[in-house]
Amino acid sequence: MSKSEESTVEPTPVKRPRRPRRHFNESKKLHGVAYDIRGEVTAEAERMELDGHSILKLNTGNPAIFGFDAPDVIMRDMIAALPTSQGYSTSKGIIPARRAVVTRYELIEDFPSFDVDDVYLGNGVSELISMVTQALLDDGDEVLIPAPDYPLWTAATSLAGGTPVHYMCDEEDDWNPSLEDIRSKVNEKTKAIVVINPNNPTGAVYSREILEGIADIARENDLMILADEIYDRILYDGAEHISMAEVAPDVVTVTFNGLSKAYRVAGYRAGWIVITGPKRYAKGFLEGLELLAGTRLCPNVPGQHAIQVALGGKQSIYGLTGKEGRLLKQRNIAVEKLREIPGVSVVEPKGALYAFPKLDPSVYDIHDDSKLMLDILRSEKILLVQGTGFNYPTPDHFRLVTLPWASQLENAIERLGNFLVNYRQ
Repeated sequence: MSKSEESTVEPTPVKRPRRPRRHFNESKKLHGVAYDIRGEVTAEAERMELDGHSILKLNTGNPAIFGFDAPDVIMRDMIAALPTSQGYSTSKGIIPARRAVVTRYELIEDFPSFDVDDVYLGNGVSELISMVTQALLDDGDEVLIPAPDYPLWTAATSLAGGTPVHYMCDEEDDWNPSLEDIRSKVNEKTKAIVVINPNNPTGAVYSREILEGIADIARENDLMILADEIYDRILYDGAEHISMAEVAPDVVTVTFNGLSKAYRVAGYRAGWIVITGPKRYAKGFLEGLELLAGTRLCPNVPGQHAIQVALGGKQSIYGLTGKEGRLLKQRNIAVEKLREIPGVSVVEPKGALYAFPKLDPSVYDIHDDSKLMLDILRSEKILLVQGTGFNYPTPDHFRLVTLPWASQLENAIERLGNFLVNYRQ
């Protein structure tokens, strides 16, 4: 063999032991984290839709799909602002929108004073909940969260390294929180109390006495209050919303709100937080919040331009919740028809967009409420959320969205009642 031939001989490949391929598993941070409002039953509904089924979606408070249009003036202002909305804004959000938020609360007589620098805009309240819990919580810190709750609070607390501790709301007391239960669950690890008022999923609007009791617990234990008030303008029968910050001006309070529900623009993702109370005790938290606001660069800019116009002028939501309003009529139909089903009871909601009925355990044999929701979906093409999905401890409740037209609600609840016969003992 010539030298040139030797140089072209391929070397024998070295055989290496075969190792198993890596599996990319779910992060351990997500273990135990759930959001059943868009969980497995919703995934099944999406599969059914792909197969051609029409699903009545009573799982999310999404006004647009039920014919609740955004006020024209909001869309016109957003469209006009689009040519100047192509770049980033400041991390907290544009000044005109934040100034409008300040003005909104200045009109509430007892709301503590604050400045535009105490306002952060976000991509909906959901993003702001995640930012606040990330900025506030160390591993093992406990947060008191109502049961039932809006489950993002529980999920966000867990993802931030905290431990959600659920305090009970009392169905026999119009779903008001149990002050005794809250007090019994405070310890040296407790860092904050979440208050959802008006409540999702129960529709409860809390009394001043209850809010003052929660404020007292926060004072006594140096706790922060996280007040989710996204439904504060969706009220029925003359119910009065009292903001948590009004009764706790001396407690560091973060108030969450936005345009999604009262202004029917859930897809615009326009929310805000307001920080009140003695901020000198929250310096580190505020620095962390500034950091997180910066790392997301800014909220979506077109959505920010909806805030100023929405908060000024006529508030159209009151025409929907008043005596002849569509939302009130639908709330009434939902309550009336649910109570006609044997073994079903419901506390009349005083706010928000939901009812949280109970299935009497002596009448219905239910051990797995998520399976019940799946059975209802497959049989009746109605998508609901089970009560345990809101961190309620027993499988005997579910949440029903009251946004569909009254005729749709009436028909759906009648079908639901007929279906529940299959679960009677």
